[in-house]
Amino acid sequence: MDKSSGVPPPVSGPPERHRHRDRHGRGMRGPVAPPQVPLALSRADSFDSLVHDSAERLRKRLPQLDGVEFVVREVPVLSDDSLDGTVPLGGLSRAVRGRRDRIVVYRRPVELRSRDRDECAQLVHEVVVEQAAELLGLAPESVDPQYGQD
Repeated sequence: MDKSSGVPPPVSGPPERHRHRDRHGRGMRGPVAPPQVPLALSRADSFDSLVHDSAERLRKRLPQLDGVEFVVREVPVLSDDSLDGTVPLGGLSRAVRGRRDRIVVYRRPVELRSRDRDECAQLVHEVVVEQAAELLGLAPESVDPQYGQD
């Protein structure tokens, strides 16, 4: 730094390169798994797939569900008067003003109640069956004969 002007002297030579992490000379780290492998799916994508598969199973049995929209939301929106200590795993909204009937499955509450992927898949299917039964005015066992069986 020049004492008289307080300005640092100009830098000569090549500009400084930004260093990237390259541990032990093995090259840059890549993805853990290629995109084709199921490991590369996010939890949200995997959950969406579970809901879609469950909906398709029910649509094959019950053609009246063809017009129903199946949706995944992160968490339910709870108002102060609806807080009775329980968090819903799914919901139902009936068709209004040109919108179709909609069955909603809440991802975070379902995942928190499941220990693994198999248990999550079973719980997702139970929620979808319960909501479809409510929509159609049927018992869950008539929507899916295997409902409630482990």
